[in-house]
Amino acid sequence: MRVLNQRAVLDRLRRLGAATRPQVAKDTGLSKPTVGQALADLERHGLVRPTGRTTTGPGRSAVVYEPNPAAGHVLGVDIGRERIRVALADLGGAVVARVDERNRCRSAVTLVRTVTDLASRTVADAGIALTDVVVKVIGSPGVIDQRSRVVRHAPNLPGWESAGVLDGLESSLGPVVVVENDANLAALGEHVYGAARDVRVFVCATVGTGVGMGIVVDGKLFRGAHGAAGEVGFLPFGRSGSDVHRGQFEEAAAAESVVALAREHGLAARSARDVFRLARAGDAAAVEVVELEAERLAFLVASVAAVIDPGLVVLGGGIGSNVDLLLEPLETALRTMTPLAPRVVAGSLGDGAVLSGAIAMGLEAARELVFEVTL
Repeated sequence: MRVLNQRAVLDRLRRLGAATRPQVAKDTGLSKPTVGQALADLERHGLVRPTGRTTTGPGRSAVVYEPNPAAGHVLGVDIGRERIRVALADLGGAVVARVDERNRCRSAVTLVRTVTDLASRTVADAGIALTDVVVKVIGSPGVIDQRSRVVRHAPNLPGWESAGVLDGLESSLGPVVVVENDANLAALGEHVYGAARDVRVFVCATVGTGVGMGIVVDGKLFRGAHGAAGEVGFLPFGRSGSDVHRGQFEEAAAAESVVALAREHGLAARSARDVFRLARAGDAAAVEVVELEAERLAFLVASVAAVIDPGLVVLGGGIGSNVDLLLEPLETALRTMTPLAPRVVAGSLGDGAVLSGAIAMGLEAARELVFEVTL
């Protein structure tokens, strides 16, 4: 019963913020002496801390308590083909250290070693050791097959689908390592911190080097039967007439496709970023390429709307984030494809969406682990 009371008090502080003993008693239904004992136990174990005193009228001031953010830390890692991002957050969710470097790895062994080195450097910047981190959450392209202990469908990371990758990460980073699809983490980040807060059913489409989608239903990630829900890059994609594209949707809409389209239109673009920059400057050929990309993304939104009926579609990734150019032609095309057109918005977290989701997932697990281990 004592542990249950401690949990109820700590949950209340985490959910509603700092409070006095009478406030906690009122919100939990526990007696003031019970709350006082629970707070004393939690403070002794470093899980809560006094943050000041308050006077709520005549009489003595009361001590205000809050969860102690220094009671533990979580590490988030975003592994992309172009960049590797690492962030360390305390249990209050505040990022206390971050490292962002270009991904130059050309093998799985090198990538595991690089992730470990960057993680060690990040925690060292905060004055702690990697062994002090409660939970590490790693965002990776592809389907994470926990049964076979491999990552599937991640062609943009050389060697990443080979055996031993997941075991290598856990061996190098220490206990409690979670590897999650990066699009799922981006969706979770937008749900907890970004554009999809308080949205019950939504999808987050990330369009960049690859194409992925995270699906949230009733506030929870939906992964499907085999962890492959949201692998929309595999959608078959075709156009009317004789010019039928029989490849997958990712081949038609990801960054390399935008560059290829640009070259077909006579643009000497080296990257998708160049294409959008030229379109913003008013280049007619670049604007046409952007409109074609928007039509392809409309196909994606229409397909997903017919199956999931999301209340919101969040666009992110290096290409998807260009909503200022994409939204109008996307919505125009969408209206010709389906009467089930959901609202489409830009993600609000930018290139930090995956890291934010990793931190959010890590915090949920770490807060429970810290309580169980400490008490």
